[in-house]
Amino acid sequence: MSDSAQPGPQLPVPPPSAEARKWAMLCHYAAFAWLLAPMIGNVVGPLVVWQLKRESDPYVDAQGREALNFQLTLSLALLVCGALAWLLIGFPLMALVSVVGLVLTVIAGIKANEGKPWRYPFCIRFLS
Repeated sequence: MSDSAQPGPQLPVPPPSAEARKWAMLCHYAAFAWLLAPMIGNVVGPLVVWQLKRESDPYVDAQGREALNFQLTLSLALLVCGALAWLLIGFPLMALVSVVGLVLTVIAGIKANEGKPWRYPFCIRFLS
């Protein structure tokens, strides 16, 4: 067995700066642009913040991609709920998906501001 197959010592990763934590949090909270432009604001908000700040810090880039992936997944789920509204089950599902999306977005913003990388559950990874 060669020495290259064994992992070397792991260097500690420095925590993200206060500036990076702030922008990462804003990537998640930009989804509240939904209130200004329903069905597109939740995607456009994180997309704009991520595009503006993704090159400033790898933490902002990763959290911006995560926020955008979740908002795309949420939009897709809401479209499915809209289609199911014809069967009347879509309305309660839409309310449930909206509440879960709201709660997870708030949690993600809090975690990002603490400097802890957040991965949304139930998320399709459109951007890797």
